[in-house]
Amino acid sequence: MTLIEDLQWRGLLADCTDLPALAKRLSEGPVTVYCGFDPTGDSLHVGHLMGQLTLKRFQLAGHHVLPLAGGATGMIGDPSGKSAERNLLTREQLDHNLNRIKAQLSRLLDFQGSDNPARLVDNATWTAPLAYLDFLRDIGKYFSLNVMLAKDSVKSRMEGDHGISYTEFSYQLLQAHDFYHLRKTHHCELQIGGSDQWGNITAGTDLIRKKLGVPAWGWTFPLITKSDGSKFGKTEGGAVWLDAEKTSPYKFYQFFVNTEDAKVGEYLRKFTLLPRAEIEELETKHAANPGAREAHRALARAVTTLVHGRAAYDAAVKASEILFGAEIGDTSEETFRDVVGEVPTQDLERAKIEGPGTALTELLLHAGLAPSKGQARKDIEGGGIYLNNVRVAEATRAVTTADLLFGKYLLLRKGKRSYAVLQSR
Repeated sequence: MTLIEDLQWRGLLADCTDLPALAKRLSEGPVTVYCGFDPTGDSLHVGHLMGQLTLKRFQLAGHHVLPLAGGATGMIGDPSGKSAERNLLTREQLDHNLNRIKAQLSRLLDFQGSDNPARLVDNATWTAPLAYLDFLRDIGKYFSLNVMLAKDSVKSRMEGDHGISYTEFSYQLLQAHDFYHLRKTHHCELQIGGSDQWGNITAGTDLIRKKLGVPAWGWTFPLITKSDGSKFGKTEGGAVWLDAEKTSPYKFYQFFVNTEDAKVGEYLRKFTLLPRAEIEELETKHAANPGAREAHRALARAVTTLVHGRAAYDAAVKASEILFGAEIGDTSEETFRDVVGEVPTQDLERAKIEGPGTALTELLLHAGLAPSKGQARKDIEGGGIYLNNVRVAEATRAVTTADLLFGKYLLLRKGKRSYAVLQSR
């Protein structure tokens, strides 16, 4: 199977400027391909994985990849897919965001490969020195206002309530200039991006054709949505980030393991590097027995390991297992804090459990796991109460500071799924 055939099978082709010609060029030898990532925030999110993983697939196939950090375009803001203008960032904010994003890009792409390393480029290095008049004369004259106004990213904003500023209107010229510059200096023949980038990408291929008279191609992949059409990568708590400090590996793992049944096959194809045979086997098993959730676990394992590493994946699984009754054992405090964030948590005065301690029945009442001490006693005697995931047999059991996990937590459970955490203060 060729690279293009694999990308098509995975559903990663929305549009291509000239697919037959590109297929022929790819068959002749390695090409250089780039994808841009604007630092409008200090972290990429799961939606950006599409670009990174598509670059990764090209790199694994022997092609040369240029992830681009938009130090220049990030100062403008791409109007594509936006109903209102972005807030402009300061140079200091952009520098901070760039440093964080560069580290995230290096997790998925191989920058150390001796034969074919990825090369990170920043469009500020060639855009910042440009004089405005020179840019208008050398680049602007190649763009028709009629064509620019017809681009979907511009047209939708023109028809909206907020309109579009000249600043954002000029974004496609900057992105087109990026492609032109990379074609001229790095022999970059292909730009990839989400389907909302089609207008910006074709502006670049047109500029290259007019100024250099050489071929260049654009490739877009579909934007990912949920079954109800809502935006992929959003939860009740906000975006799912690639930065572990903003979205913990545990919550990242949970996002993918809880994928909708109707989408798990699609996400396996688009967000993992698993081979076709393995994915099709998982899809077959899922169709036969969706309750087993084997495909979901494989998806979450593959993506979490790619983004955060095997150790973080193992810790995320351990945290998940704790909420299914697994022994806490040598779980780290960092992993346990992820558990705390998933269950109701109450403060507990440390003085109450010092010395002889406090009756477990009272703590169950305090945690909201029992309506009364009498019911708490019955639940203990019935074998349905667990302290730190260990069943408690004695209704008179007292809880002391010796029971605290990491010197500050008590994990209480009633039955199989009702959890509460008490945190000493």
